[in-house]
Amino acid sequence: MSERKVLTKYYPPDFDPSAIGRTPKHLRQKGPKVITVRLMAPFPMKCTNCGEYIYRGRKFNARKETLEEKYLTIPIYRFYIRCTRCSGEITFRTDPKNMDYECEKGAKRNFEVWRDNKDEKYNETQEETLDRLEREENAEQEQLERDKMAELEDKMLNSKREMQIADALDEIRTRNARIQRSEAKGEEVALELAREDQDQVRLQQEKEDEEAARRAFMTAEGERIKRIVEDEEPIITAAQPESSNSASILMPPPSSTSFARVKKAKKGVNKLGIKKKPSLV
Repeated sequence: MSERKVLTKYYPPDFDPSAIGRTPKHLRQKGPKVITVRLMAPFPMKCTNCGEYIYRGRKFNARKETLEEKYLTIPIYRFYIRCTRCSGEITFRTDPKNMDYECEKGAKRNFEVWRDNKDEKYNETQEETLDRLEREENAEQEQLERDKMAELEDKMLNSKREMQIADALDEIRTRNARIQRSEAKGEEVALELAREDQDQVRLQQEKEDEEAARRAFMTAEGERIKRIVEDEEPIITAAQPESSNSASILMPPPSSTSFARVKKAKKGVNKLGIKKKPSLV
């Protein structure tokens, strides 16, 4: 049994391809170029024949046709698919003007909320588009001008606030310096007053001491007491004559002083410093 799937086919030696008379499939078609592609549904749709809903992103084997119509040198393509239920043909094409797809026949596009606000832009004319763009540009310029004015006002407010803060700081510094100077002067004045008080107290104490001394050396009658210095008593020697009234005073003889060295008697100690015990006999 031969293989079911082969990579090559046998061609006999007498094979003549010109005798076949069949043209290739991609050359048989006349008119616009059509090729088979694999795609996904670009939008949700409903089949008009059977009512089948086809969700966005469903995969199909479609035929792609290139149209002669163009938009600003951008080619427009048409796609042919079949309904998954009734196999009815559905066609849609690209819309480069609105950057979207347009359903032509065989199905109806479902309503999409996010496209509702853009329908007005898609249906407007060229003059309306220019007017809308001009209005948007003017609005942007006005917004930029307002932003610049607001930025300038913010800068002015910030500079004014900084000046107020600087003035408040200067005022605080001057007040603190004034307080410090007053405190320093107050300390100096307090020191001077303390010195004056100490001097007054010292003078008062000296006056009181003088008054107390004066009172101590004054009698009750107000006379000043004088100190009498007594004369020294005369020393009576043996040469003076004896008087009849006074008793004779004998003076002791002067003691003789000698600086000669006197040796002490030795005790019972030998040269080595050992004491001798007394004999018992």
